[in-house]
Amino acid sequence: MRFRPFLLAAGMVACGASIFSDAAQSGPTVTVSGGQIRGQVLASGAVFKGVPYAAPPVGDLRWREPAPVVTWKGVRNAGAFGASCVQEMRDWNRQEATGSNEDCLYLNVWTSEWPSRSKKPVMFWIFGGGNTGGGSNVDYFDGASLSRKGVVVVTINYRLGIFGFFAHPGLTAESAHHSSGNYGLLDQLAALKWVHENIARFGGDPNNVTVFGQSAGGGDTAYMVTSPLSMGLVHRLIQESSSAGVRSFPTLKEAEQTGEQLAAKMQAPAGAETIKFLRAMPAAQLQKASVAAANEMGRLNLGLAIVDGWYMPVNARQAFASGKANPIPMMIGNNAQEMAGPKPEALRKAVAEAFGINADKALAFYGLDVPGDGNADPKYGSVSLQFQTEGNLPERCGAVQEAIWHSTAKNPVYEYQFDHAIPGQPAPHHSAELPYVFGNLLPVTQNNLGGPYGEADRRISNEMQTYWTNFAKTGNPNGAGMPNWPKFDPAERAYIEFTDNGPVAKAGLRRQICDLFIENLKHQMDTTGR
Repeated sequence: MRFRPFLLAAGMVACGASIFSDAAQSGPTVTVSGGQIRGQVLASGAVFKGVPYAAPPVGDLRWREPAPVVTWKGVRNAGAFGASCVQEMRDWNRQEATGSNEDCLYLNVWTSEWPSRSKKPVMFWIFGGGNTGGGSNVDYFDGASLSRKGVVVVTINYRLGIFGFFAHPGLTAESAHHSSGNYGLLDQLAALKWVHENIARFGGDPNNVTVFGQSAGGGDTAYMVTSPLSMGLVHRLIQESSSAGVRSFPTLKEAEQTGEQLAAKMQAPAGAETIKFLRAMPAAQLQKASVAAANEMGRLNLGLAIVDGWYMPVNARQAFASGKANPIPMMIGNNAQEMAGPKPEALRKAVAEAFGINADKALAFYGLDVPGDGNADPKYGSVSLQFQTEGNLPERCGAVQEAIWHSTAKNPVYEYQFDHAIPGQPAPHHSAELPYVFGNLLPVTQNNLGGPYGEADRRISNEMQTYWTNFAKTGNPNGAGMPNWPKFDPAERAYIEFTDNGPVAKAGLRRQICDLFIENLKHQMDTTGR
């Protein structure tokens, strides 16, 4: 059953009160960076929760790259999740936001075999939420089901919002790397390094690690595989409902200027005292003040990655376009409808801005060149939904472009589209694939992920888990007894569609509108040089 928010908070208090286990307690015990931990035996395998992978980023460590784990004596209890990172509570993330804390750099490990008799591929999960919300301490990201497909599953927390993506000249000046911002991304890298150093003790293979993520977490995977700091640590990539690899992000100077404006809005003194003042501010107060300031500045995105010259030397799209991304197999895709887009009165202007040199052709494609609401589609929904998925976010056409870039560089690429709606819901919305990938078909959940699941859903979940774990094992999702998933190439653009009746191989996903997007994107990059 799903944790209720008040139970989750109580569980975190209990966890804090019993961090260290009595020596007489039973359970699987492992020595990791920091000391010994004791997990829990499952019906199949074992789980270790709330394992620290870095020092708590509090006090003077706020807005610094993650520091090494603080060692402990005795055996640390790894039977309960650690707190998720500080975030604003909204409707979709109530479970994650309840009990959130600045001391949050923890990860969780599931293995289906204990003790392990052989090395297993590792699947390293990065959750979504705009890099401003979310967490791994939720039941729909429980890794037990996925691990039973023969992999070790790792889920992590990382700093969010103002705590994870704040750049400022004062922070850059104190950095040995002459950089600031991207602390949440550096957390992900620190967790990945922890996996490389420790996962063999859980039966995982540090030389076969698949990083997979969804939404902002999918974008973070794109930044990771284009960062020189991760080379050799990632061996496969799965990007769900995100094409952040085609977007342009602020330079360090631009982000610093925004940071200065944000600090001023939060009443921080100017000059040398700014960072000292903000570091002394209690976490809850800083979170509230930063959200209020961002709203005042026009809904400023507090979770934007930054071209900082260190973790992200150039925009990820430049690395992909030039063939300099980590040369590894990629799986990338989207859901049929994702999220709602602009309201009707703003839609035509938004389409024109997004498609630039192809604005007239895009407006005609959507039926917006004449009065009316445009051309709704039975699969892809209203024009607003189509545009949001294809040209505004853009999950679908951006994924096609990433796939073209990566396959042109001679890397294996497999594209998908998820078309199956959660029972009781009208369409496969943003995040709808998550219950099927993790195999957690829960009757009650937040974030629109629960439903009256049936046998057809269990079949689809089994198919997706098999493809996902086959890919983690070999870099190819295909395997015995599975419908063939064709490899993507720039000419045919083959992909697989997860329908109500099973996987179907197709080609040229929304080619007409995506070609317009791709042509305009090339024009943008040629014009701006970024």
